[in-house]
Amino acid sequence: MVARNRAAIASQGARPSELANMSSTVAISNLTAIGRPRSVLWRKARESAVMASLGLCGLFSITITLAIIVVLGTETVAFFKLDDVSITEFLFGTQWSPLLGAEKHFGIWPLISGTLLVAAIAMLFAIPLGLITAIYLSEYAPYKLRSILKPVLEVLAGIPTVVFGFFALTLITPSLQWLHSGFGVYNAMSAGLAVGIMCLPIVCSLTEDALRAVPRSLREGAYAVGATKFDVSVKVVVPAGLSGIVAAFLLAIARAVGETMIVALAAGSSPKLTIDPRSEIQTMSGYMVQIFLGDASNFGPEYFSSYAVAATLFIMTFALTVLGHKIRIRFREEYQ
Repeated sequence: MVARNRAAIASQGARPSELANMSSTVAISNLTAIGRPRSVLWRKARESAVMASLGLCGLFSITITLAIIVVLGTETVAFFKLDDVSITEFLFGTQWSPLLGAEKHFGIWPLISGTLLVAAIAMLFAIPLGLITAIYLSEYAPYKLRSILKPVLEVLAGIPTVVFGFFALTLITPSLQWLHSGFGVYNAMSAGLAVGIMCLPIVCSLTEDALRAVPRSLREGAYAVGATKFDVSVKVVVPAGLSGIVAAFLLAIARAVGETMIVALAAGSSPKLTIDPRSEIQTMSGYMVQIFLGDASNFGPEYFSSYAVAATLFIMTFALTVLGHKIRIRFREEYQ
């Protein structure tokens, strides 16, 4: 076909260069016409494979979550079916002593109060310091300094939590005892400060990302009306990035509530219904560590009580997740 077209055009007086260009154009168009259906089919097959793999990943995550819920629900129901257990005492009792021989009490509130006390101390330390650091890195720090400090903070987030636990025992607790004689070897303040140090990179990094995502035009508009750099940072950038900031705070709170090794090492193992940060306490995750050390029987109420405690902790973290989602949506709609 190409030779026929070339002969037809040559008979009309076309130049040899024009004949060569016409030949290459016709050849490319023929190859494109031949290869287009294959490329379309290949692209569709590839997109279908990618969509199927993404769907399988999502299905796997949902399956794991449902499996956790089923296991916790099944074992919790088995716990409440035991003769020594009362659901009323579990929900409203103020004494937790499942390991005592004759008198066993399963009131969950001492464990909840210990968990919330450690989380509150951690957030009182991590949230203000993390927010101030994030504002500095986003609005004030030079590029070179930020390029050094940001990776250092992110590396801090990768330190194993057991290291923070030993750090609390060997440095934070002696410092607290030097400041006040009322602190014992195990106390809520030491564990809370260590958890706060662990959560600091989460708050700082996510908050800084939220602040840098604020459009530059908002800053320039504030500067145009005479605002100072501090006014722009506090009154413009922070409210505009409030959705991401709240998400960072809630993620850090959920992380502090579910922390295990730090509280197991530094907080102690005495469940008490108290708000005194100097006293020895026990959190929900710390109790689960104590049970699964192997001292309790696998068929007694002590073993099954750990699943009831885990279900309570799961409900608390799930409620924080739902609350954070609603807060993010509300702030995002308010500042759009």
